[in-house]
Amino acid sequence: MSNMNALAAQVWHFWLAVPLAVGAVLGVLQLIAGYIMKVVAPRYPKR
Repeated sequence: MSNMNALAAQVWHFWLAVPLAVGAVLGVLQLIAGYIMKVVAPRYPKR
């Protein structure tokens, strides 16, 4: 029975990584977009 528990723990651990990876990618994209909006965009104002 403990063998099944170990298998279930591995499967749960694997799927826990999916939302963490998606959140990390979205966080990096948000950081880049915020940098462009706050730092780069004011250097080149619209005409």
